[in-house]
Amino acid sequence: VCSLFHPVAIAMLRSLARAAVPGLRVPWAQWSRNWAGVPAHVVDLRSDTVTRPGPAMRRAMAEAVVGDDDYGEDPTVHELQEKAAKVLGVERTLFVPTNTMANLISVMGHCRRRGSQVLLGQECHLHVYEQGGVAQIAGVHSHPLPDLPHGTLDLNELERALARGFGSSYHPVCELVCLENTHSSAGGRVLSIDYLRQVRLLAHAHGARVHLDGARLMNAAVALRVPPARLVEHCDSVSFCFSKGLGAPVGALVGGPKDFIEEAWRLRKALGGGMRQAGVLAAAALVGLAEAEEVLLRDHENAQRFAKGLQDLASPICSVDPATVETNMVLVRVAGLPPSELCQHLQAVSAEEVAQTGHAVRVLLFPWTEQSVRAVWHRDVSAQDMELALKKWEFVLRQLRP
Repeated sequence: VCSLFHPVAIAMLRSLARAAVPGLRVPWAQWSRNWAGVPAHVVDLRSDTVTRPGPAMRRAMAEAVVGDDDYGEDPTVHELQEKAAKVLGVERTLFVPTNTMANLISVMGHCRRRGSQVLLGQECHLHVYEQGGVAQIAGVHSHPLPDLPHGTLDLNELERALARGFGSSYHPVCELVCLENTHSSAGGRVLSIDYLRQVRLLAHAHGARVHLDGARLMNAAVALRVPPARLVEHCDSVSFCFSKGLGAPVGALVGGPKDFIEEAWRLRKALGGGMRQAGVLAAAALVGLAEAEEVLLRDHENAQRFAKGLQDLASPICSVDPATVETNMVLVRVAGLPPSELCQHLQAVSAEEVAQTGHAVRVLLFPWTEQSVRAVWHRDVSAQDMELALKKWEFVLRQLRP
């Protein structure tokens, strides 16, 4: 009888794990090795999507009251949707598997004509990391605009793009402006309430609506110390993710007016997102929502402390501006070597490290651009982990020093 614990099966799993992350050697078997009797400690800063459900979340999932959500009969999904609607200040919400689907449903709900145009930032998640679904599936034409360093769009550029197609028989008709708050590629930067208000005024004046990609909306609300509804009130729809900083294993929401969500239900079904006993997943999301403010505030504080600590190292190889760290992300500029090589050094453990620091620490990161890496704090990274990561960074930079 074949077993997953058979030596051949284990070898196969190890091979698959290595192949899953090409270029970055992160086989799980190495995480348990010891160096001079010191166990390796992993600090995973690749993303806030790597979190694992804690005991309270697992218990809620196991005990969830469920029904068939595709028939509208799951009470836990109903509870989540109603609570989230109040948090976001919208009429209705709809539970969906992923934030990518939530964004696609929202674009499809606003842009009913094939060939409609959506304006968005050229580095925003919806444009870069979602498989071009708005064109591939919805038949919507994306017009990317340059992102400013803060994750915003230049309002004059936005107005020109909106005006060009307004009433034109030749240009695509702009139906929608998409914003992202917080802005991932800008390093978790927060869009201000005043900026959101100005975008809404411009869009509505030219017959377009505003969709907010709020995958990390709670991070923005915590950073600004305002209710999430204050950030949504200037938008016509919003997506909201539970599997990032809120720590749930899966799930997101689409939020908006009642008629918009009724159409969103039909679109979810068409995209294969209708679920049955989804209360098991909604229960995890409810726990994440209840704990959000406390957890995210801690993540932001740890990110800020790390940025200041790295700045204090005054290394010519790595630099960071703590003033740009507004939420749970730190963009670190890298000079003198490729960011991928720095990531490999931070991941590697040696006897020399144990001898000098008394620790064996693996810091997992992804290269972000050709000259930077991004570190993301989340609920599974403690203040102690932050200190260990900083010490590992200091050790690596000392080794790289000419």
